Amino acid sequence: MPYQTLLSPGRIGKLDIRNRMVVTAMGANLSEAGGHWGERILAYHEEQARGGAGLIISGACGVMYPIGQVQEWQLAISTDEHIPGLKRVVDAVHSHGACFAVQLHQGGLNSVDDTVGGRPQWCPSVPEPSYGDFADGLLMSELEVLASIGMPTYKVMDKEDIDALVQAFAAGARRAQAAGCDAVEVHGGHGYVPSSFLSPKTNQRSDEYGGSLENRARLLLEIVRAVRAELGADFPVIVKIDSREVGKEGGISLEDATVTAQWLQQAGADAITVSAYHEFGQGKLHSASNIPHEPNTNLPAAAAIRKVLSIPVIASGRVEPEHADSEISKGSFDFLAMGRKILADPHLPRKIAQGSIGEIRPCVYCYTCVSAIYTRERMRCAVNAECGFEYQRVARTTTASKKRVAVVGGGPGGMEAARRLASDGHQVVLFERSGRLGGTLRFASLAYAANERLLDWLCLQVEAHDIEVRLKTPATPDLVKALQPDAVVVATGALRSLPSIPGCELPHVFSGDDMRDLVLGSGTERLKTKTSAFTRLATRVGSSTGLSENLDFVRKATHTWMPLGTNIVIIGGELVGIELAEFLCERGRKVTVIDDAPRFGAGLTLVRRLRILAELREHGVGLYPGSKDIRIEPGQVGFTDNTGAVLTVSADQVIVARGATGDSSQAEALRAAGLRVHEVGDGTGVGYIEGAMRDAMAAADAIGAD
Repeated sequence: MPYQTLLSPGRIGKLDIRNRMVVTAMGANLSEAGGHWGERILAYHEEQARGGAGLIISGACGVMYPIGQVQEWQLAISTDEHIPGLKRVVDAVHSHGACFAVQLHQGGLNSVDDTVGGRPQWCPSVPEPSYGDFADGLLMSELEVLASIGMPTYKVMDKEDIDALVQAFAAGARRAQAAGCDAVEVHGGHGYVPSSFLSPKTNQRSDEYGGSLENRARLLLEIVRAVRAELGADFPVIVKIDSREVGKEGGISLEDATVTAQWLQQAGADAITVSAYHEFGQGKLHSASNIPHEPNTNLPAAAAIRKVLSIPVIASGRVEPEHADSEISKGSFDFLAMGRKILADPHLPRKIAQGSIGEIRPCVYCYTCVSAIYTRERMRCAVNAECGFEYQRVARTTTASKKRVAVVGGGPGGMEAARRLASDGHQVVLFERSGRLGGTLRFASLAYAANERLLDWLCLQVEAHDIEVRLKTPATPDLVKALQPDAVVVATGALRSLPSIPGCELPHVFSGDDMRDLVLGSGTERLKTKTSAFTRLATRVGSSTGLSENLDFVRKATHTWMPLGTNIVIIGGELVGIELAEFLCERGRKVTVIDDAPRFGAGLTLVRRLRILAELREHGVGLYPGSKDIRIEPGQVGFTDNTGAVLTVSADQVIVARGATGDSSQAEALRAAGLRVHEVGDGTGVGYIEGAMRDAMAAADAIGAD
């Protein structure tokens, strides 16, 4: 049986844990006023426990709250008043067989809400300014949020402050123990106070807390010893540390982390959680350390630290369960901590235990979750619409009488609505005009491979449920009405017409839909004037043989051949245009992106946007936001850039990737036929994957409650 090691019981100190799967600490921003533990955080963690996790670690919990606060709705454990709410959460988690730990925290140099509240950030020394391209990747609305926060002030900690902090950690640990928690995790990483002392980059002190590694580690070691003394010998203490600081010259090194981990073990730590941090000012690095884009990024560091310890190591960072199972069996680490994967499917551990791997809803690494926190919003997930809203669904009911429902449109919104409705016992007929399911998600999966995980899962879900699928079937009002449905869900997507740009009618100009049809082998007759006979033949062959159905094959094949010239101009700097630019430049095209939008990347979540824009610049892609007077001419595109300079760029092909608008025409036609219609997805306004999944949940719930 697979996953035997991952499913085997583990132990931290004297705590027995039912498996090696840990819900890592994530700042969910789900507290109530005053940092209190309420229904939101209770339902959120109870769902994770119900899903089979072995150990759940809370998000950052302020020991000096509101001092050191990093989120508007951050949890707190700074007074005894926080104990009753925490106890309710612990009891709920225990009722499902999972263990629960509180992460003890003081935000220091990352305490955004200290700045908002007019409080200084606690730190070892006044930090140097952080330089980089971070702000360049923000949209205007995000810049407004950043501006509203203001400029931080600093409190360089003296010995009295240090002693107060140490005692605050110990007191927080005592409260966690009193609430029935099974363990605590001391957060010693991610630029927070203990980490800022550990880092030679941010610690410029000359006293016993600065200089040598021994001195820089002193604060964290004092905290751990005080926590151990407060809790007694048998209560598990976990410590999270940075294995390195990515892109921060002169920061924490793996050598530093390895030595520090040994000292922590001697000080009484029962386990070490290995993470990493980064230079904040560099946008791309926000997906290169603790929430990495590249798989297994932190595992070499975890293995190196594990070699010098006799206590368990908890590893994380985009690690697939099958890889973790193998590495744990080798002794590289002892527990797999998952964050994004658990947000996408909190029942991942249970499904692994049941052998239902195909049932696991996949994370697509879009960074919706962490980007929401960056913009001071509560936690949510693009593929799991229930994440962060579990408390609203506890009392969800469906009608005793099951309904007959027609779903029009086989894109992500339609498939998700059909899945939810069928799961609730309704009879579902799914209409799709084309010959395959997926809609725009299929092309989105070609441009960004992680999306294919969601496409495959939705297709499997449709197959697994009792859903009647009618492909190549336009859902006319007469056809739908003949079914006598109790309700109709319309998920037909957006209307993508070419905007009125001079020269759009030229034969070398493609819309986003043209590109999708061209690459995926459909609609070639419509593209006769824009493509060669050979191209049309090649795409027809791909379609007829099924090769264009295999997105991995298409991705690989397009590195060798594409029906496009060398110089490509994309007009449109939102999600579609930016992902197209990434796709094309990776295939050797010289790409230029032009748009009148003042900032590029709308529709992309902040953290993913920071990464992709940085990578486009690294690839030499020309980015021209805020352009005016855009005009397409034979062989080139002319425009006026945001400095007022009149420019032209060569263009073998021009792709117009803007102009998408909600299209309610089919919904209106069905309503006119007397049908009860619910609209979901881009038809109501372009909301991409997250909008489609959230609308689908709302529609299914409304139909069930009707």
